[in-house]
Amino acid sequence: METRNTIQKQTILMAVKELANHPTAEQVYEKVVEKLPNISRATVYRNLSSMADRGLLHRIGVPGGADHYDHTLETHYHVLCTECGALEDIWLQESQADLLKLANEKSSFSIQNYQLVFHGMCPCCKAKADALNQLH
Repeated sequence: METRNTIQKQTILMAVKELANHPTAEQVYEKVVEKLPNISRATVYRNLSSMADRGLLHRIGVPGGADHYDHTLETHYHVLCTECGALEDIWLQESQADLLKLANEKSSFSIQNYQLVFHGMCPCCKAKADALNQLH
């Protein structure tokens, strides 16, 4: 089924690209409503989900938090700050195909896909933690 490329969809996709920080659906909505004041939150959320399902965006699931969206479609991974929730790209040499092959060799499952998110502290939060540790 072909879907129409409406001004709403174009604006939502442009908002994800302009934010360029792996925004949540709520952050995308706040950006889109600046240009389309009458758009509903449900329309933005529904279109983000549809775009991710169709491969126009990547949906990054964050356990215990809101999904984030990424406009970069090349294979890459992400790191999530455990303190502030910042999300950043990580470009590794290991391809998705290599990791899928290894996972399939080590599992009785027939694994088709995966999502890899590293967890750690961003430089800003690490500096704050280090400063607090020096006080003690």
